[in-house]
Amino acid sequence: MKIETLKQRLNKNRPMSAVTIRIPEDVVEDLKRIAPILEFSGYQPLMRAYIGQGLRVDLERLENNTVSALVASLKRHHVSDDVINQALAEVIHG
Repeated sequence: MKIETLKQRLNKNRPMSAVTIRIPEDVVEDLKRIAPILEFSGYQPLMRAYIGQGLRVDLERLENNTVSALVASLKRHHVSDDVINQALAEVIHG
């Protein structure tokens, strides 16, 4: 994830949208029970945290898949490993 995107995600004052979702009652009760143990102010912030964690995992996986596909394509076009590694290092280290 890009640093700027990560900084925006850490901003607690970013705009929010209200959504309605149907969740089994026992799951909501479990969330309510676990939230204070994990030091969340309620079950809704805990749900947001769980959703955010899963989303970050999937976004990272998709970004890595894109990079892997790009590297494979460059190799098919006979771009040398040295050039590919140098380009990746520039992207990673700025």
